Amino acid sequence: MAEAKSKDNWNHTSAILALIINVNRDPKKRRAVSPRELNPHEQKKKTVLSGKGLRILKDVFVDRRQE
Repeated sequence: MAEAKSKDNWNHTSAILALIINVNRDPKKRRAVSPRELNPHEQKKKTVLSGKGLRILKDVFVDRRQE
């Protein structure tokens, strides 16, 4: 129950913070901020390297040849 209260409080606080930031920003210099970005309870998306990016790292660190 305490965790739910904390999440609710942070949802409210992050919405207010985002509003203040977005009202005072210069639209030519910065993009709008989402309340989700300011909420510490929101899970960040994890990116997994696959395909070409992973192959490049393998070439650089594993398959490099000593000359």
